[in-house]
Amino acid sequence: MPQIDLDKPIYTLGVASEMLDAHPRTLMVYEQLDMIKPQRTPTNRRRYSPRDVMKLQAIQKLTRRHGVNLAGARFILALLKELHDHEVEPPTRFRDVDVSLLTL
Repeated sequence: MPQIDLDKPIYTLGVASEMLDAHPRTLMVYEQLDMIKPQRTPTNRRRYSPRDVMKLQAIQKLTRRHGVNLAGARFILALLKELHDHEVEPPTRFRDVDVSLLTL
């Protein structure tokens, strides 16, 4: 079975926003806030990788399910990643946020 390249920029802004059920402008705001950094084509079009989409899903879980603002989401993702990297179990409340494959 072939491996999926999680960093290959394959999704356009429109496709990524549909996958996430989010307005394209929302994804642009996340980019402006340096929460996500999609790659760019030679014509400056955004391309999101599967890893980018996973990070956006984690942000959505924190903001939609847990009621966290974007600054809090950034902080919590960083803490969850630290816990994961040190093989420490995350708090029960945030176990639905998977950061194992994310790069922050």
